[in-house]
Amino acid sequence: MATPTDRKRPTLRPQGRPAPKLIFGDLWEYDPAPETADPKLKPRYELFINGRWVAPASGRYFDSINPANETKLAEFALGGTADVDAAYRAAQRAFTTVWGRMPGGERAKYLFRIARLLQDRAREFAVAETLDSGKPIKESRDFDVPMAAAHFFYHAGWADKLDYVAPGRKVAPLGVVGQVVPWNFPLLMLAWKIAPALAMGNCVVIKPATNTPLTALKLAEIFQDAGLPPGVVNVITGPGSTGGAIMAHPTAAKIAFTGSTEVGKTIMRSVAGTDKRMTMELGGKAANIVFDDAPLDQAVEGIVNGIFFNQGEVCCAGSRLLVQESVARLVVGKLRNRLRVLRVGNPLDKNTDVGAIVSRDQLNTIQAYLKAGVEEGAVMWQPPCRLPPKGFFMPPTIFTGVTQSHRIAREEIFGPVLAILTFRTVEEAVEKANNTAYGLSAGVWTDKGSRILKLSTELKAGVIWANTFNKFDPASPFGGYKESGFGREGGRQGLLDYCKLT
Repeated sequence: MATPTDRKRPTLRPQGRPAPKLIFGDLWEYDPAPETADPKLKPRYELFINGRWVAPASGRYFDSINPANETKLAEFALGGTADVDAAYRAAQRAFTTVWGRMPGGERAKYLFRIARLLQDRAREFAVAETLDSGKPIKESRDFDVPMAAAHFFYHAGWADKLDYVAPGRKVAPLGVVGQVVPWNFPLLMLAWKIAPALAMGNCVVIKPATNTPLTALKLAEIFQDAGLPPGVVNVITGPGSTGGAIMAHPTAAKIAFTGSTEVGKTIMRSVAGTDKRMTMELGGKAANIVFDDAPLDQAVEGIVNGIFFNQGEVCCAGSRLLVQESVARLVVGKLRNRLRVLRVGNPLDKNTDVGAIVSRDQLNTIQAYLKAGVEEGAVMWQPPCRLPPKGFFMPPTIFTGVTQSHRIAREEIFGPVLAILTFRTVEEAVEKANNTAYGLSAGVWTDKGSRILKLSTELKAGVIWANTFNKFDPASPFGGYKESGFGREGGRQGLLDYCKLT
């Protein structure tokens, strides 16, 4: 990208092409670079039950909206209790007759096939994910889809080695698993939940988020192409009540939920007194802690990656920045300079850094938090930013002068909003980081390895990153403490949550 000093250099361009346009007085405008892969959308998607596409019993459908331009993408079936019952019957039959009896090595072949087919259609899935969720194409293309495929590959490798998951003990599948996934990582969360369940020999009934059902149904197409036996995975789309029916169904031997803490509490109350296994990955309010000896430029890039490149729409987003007082002014200045060059706009453009918010309701929620932050005395700053005329967009936002009592420092916002607090000592940093109802993730930025090890034992968080943020691997377990949930997804620990041990 050119800088202001480049204005003095002669430039060559095709005859008749206009000179590049300057924006904000100091940056050259990029030409649009949209991703052009065909997402192969259907006008209507039915439910996926017993390996077939089935119309909902209610005959009703709902629209999925592209948050970047507010246009309709497709219609999706509105599943209800009757559809959930049919899905569980199909899953139980598949578990009893085929999948639960199949040797692990044979199950592995299906998982490998799913992973390879997902890789083959990677660009198509990336575009579909971006259209449905509003996240930038470079995140869908470079992280979400490859990581989803990696989870299927990883768990395929475990399927014929289950005797080694728990040395000295025998493992067996649980049966049928009910799962509900959120809208922030629609495809990746499907892979997180489906892959270990299938590797262990379970069958699945799963519901994607109402806002982002598209890639779940496209993944069901891959299940068909891979020859997955009918009923092994069943996909039911619909509102929250549909997810409640999946969680409460008596056939479910285990339920797995990723979403808000409040909904998670409701689900736990609804299954209290049953013998169902549960794993819950709930909300978060992650602290990103920057010490005065940290590599500050690297830390700033990690901060931006942790909260702004994903629109803050991840429960492990580093939405609280704790920076040592002696370098706070310097870090905030570097952060503002970095935010000034972030590009907010069309998520399908490869130059876009910050895409669209998933829905109008979510955008309204974020804006309500901005108002609350200002009213409570924090100082809000946003970079100069041209927002598209249509769609659900907002600029990256930082708050300084934040205290522990501010709502923006305590509550999960799910938007590109960063609350900045300061500290003086290690003890104060730990106290402030832990002073939250959540305990999902945290980040530590320092040159001292001993300090990283010390904080890793004192921070109450399930995942702690050192001099980086938002790095994932299928072999590494992910999950939280306190009101961020319980259980783990990924790694050997995640597999153990999908089996009986004897």
